[in-house]
Amino acid sequence: MMFQNFVIPTSMALALVSFTGCATKKYVNQTVSPIDQRLGENEKRTTEQGTELEALEADASRTREQVGDLDTNLKQTKEQLAQTTTVATTAQQNSAQAQESARQARTYAETRTNALGKTIESLNQYELAKEGNVLFTFNKAVLTGEGKQMLTELAQAATQNKRFVIEVQGFTDSSGSPDGNLALSQRRADAVVRYLTMEHKIPLRNIHRLGAGEDAPVADNKTRDGRKQNRRVEVRVFTSGAEQSSLSSAELQSGQSQ
Repeated sequence: MMFQNFVIPTSMALALVSFTGCATKKYVNQTVSPIDQRLGENEKRTTEQGTELEALEADASRTREQVGDLDTNLKQTKEQLAQTTTVATTAQQNSAQAQESARQARTYAETRTNALGKTIESLNQYELAKEGNVLFTFNKAVLTGEGKQMLTELAQAATQNKRFVIEVQGFTDSSGSPDGNLALSQRRADAVVRYLTMEHKIPLRNIHRLGAGEDAPVADNKTRDGRKQNRRVEVRVFTSGAEQSSLSSAELQSGQSQ
């Protein structure tokens, strides 16, 4: 009986111990599992945060690269701006120089135009300085000694001026045909021009020559003396701004009457 009483409490003790062990294990499981779960969640969040941090670091790296590129572009832009400013300054200086050159050219052109206008005006104001008639024998175009002497005086009067023009007009009397007289008047004018250019070095560009034939007689062709006066070459010297010195009273004649 006593043995039974001892066994029962022992069984009860073992059962109590077993129950107590199960209760403790259950308690531990109930206590530890949430902690493990929270630890897992924390590790997961930590991993996610690490991933996010890596992404942020990558973004930051890209941002730094972009900032570096912007700095480089800004530096290049500043350099280009400086170059553009230099080019603009040079262009402005060149423009100013071009304007000054244009102004000087315009002033020079105006000055030259005014000077040319005055020169042309003076050239249009030629005055008769000297004149005379060279007479020829009948049907001849050969200069006589008296004719050469008069041409020498006319040449000297012309060459005393820088600007001069000599007019040479040949004529004949009414003897012969009009065509023959025209050719003869031209030969007489040529003889005068040849003498002035060859003997007195008068530039040919300063001489104007014309053969007029039997036109414009100065005397009556019906008389012997009249025909003599008409066989002539009229020579006139015109100078720019020179005083007139007519030879009308010193008309020299050469040749023999018909």
